[in-house]
Amino acid sequence: MEPAWNLPDILRLLATRPGEARQALYDRADAVRREYMGDEVFLRGIIEFSNICRNDCLYCGIRASNDRVARYRLGEAEILELARRMPEHGQTTVVLQSGEAPSREGDAALARLIARIKAETPLAVTVSVGNRPREVYAAWRDSGMDRYLLRFETSDPALFARLHPDCGLAERLHCLEDLRSLGVQLGSGFMIGLPGERRETLAENILLCRDLELDMIGIGPFLAHPDTPLGGARNAYALDPDMHFLALAVTRLVNPDAHIPATTAYDALFPGSGRNLALTRGANVFMPSATPGQRRRDYLLYPDKPCVDETGDMCARCVMGRLAALNRRVGIGPGHGRRSPNVTSNPKEFQS
Repeated sequence: MEPAWNLPDILRLLATRPGEARQALYDRADAVRREYMGDEVFLRGIIEFSNICRNDCLYCGIRASNDRVARYRLGEAEILELARRMPEHGQTTVVLQSGEAPSREGDAALARLIARIKAETPLAVTVSVGNRPREVYAAWRDSGMDRYLLRFETSDPALFARLHPDCGLAERLHCLEDLRSLGVQLGSGFMIGLPGERRETLAENILLCRDLELDMIGIGPFLAHPDTPLGGARNAYALDPDMHFLALAVTRLVNPDAHIPATTAYDALFPGSGRNLALTRGANVFMPSATPGQRRRDYLLYPDKPCVDETGDMCARCVMGRLAALNRRVGIGPGHGRRSPNVTSNPKEFQS
């Protein structure tokens, strides 16, 4: 059996200096992505169906205390119509995302919506609406939910507590355990460069993704919304922003058979090129927005979010053009998880 990755292995890679050494690491991550995941890029359309949130995370633009946000919730008919248009654009998964606002009525309505999407479209369904009890996740699974996305954000409990006053890291990890026990495909991940983050924390984040055996790993730069307590706070890697790609590449090496999206926040930090670069440095999923144009500016989790003035059709055409420029093809089928706990790349391959 190949040796497992450990913290010193990952710290050594995260210390790779800019220049040829980093490019070699990016090239290796891209090769591992191709070997384990192929050249297909799976398209997962996001519908941000509500910005109502009970939580007060210190960096998020839709936090409960932000009274400058126009709150909304899309109706079932509008969401269904958006989902029905996705297959014509090569999108094989719908991601239903919202702020965290649990209620018996709302959770039951989401179950009915999932069932209708599964009955009326060929789409896989991913849900991302925050922490819930196991029985709620079970009801959504029974309605047809294929996957759930719930980022742990940081593996440091103290740092998590400082940034998320309404939830502890242990609670978040317990939710992930519940989802795994229910047989739901599991997505999680972390922000890169939280204020107070040490490089050891970043390495531990990557290891936690491996230990959780995630089917999908969503990561991206920390960018605080200006209308929040952390507005204006510097990213921990502000002086070396390329660290965000280094973290992505190392995440791919340590988790060779997980789906990794080129998240929108990369384009916010690196306008026009961020997601393209992510797709050449380990990512294999693209998540175009299908949120109605008139609502996009009301779902700004962080500043400078791209595509807020576009329609879903415009986003879809743009994605196709970007993939063509990279000589990557659109994935066929739902793009379900491929993780196996016995599969790992070999850290000895990356000795400097």
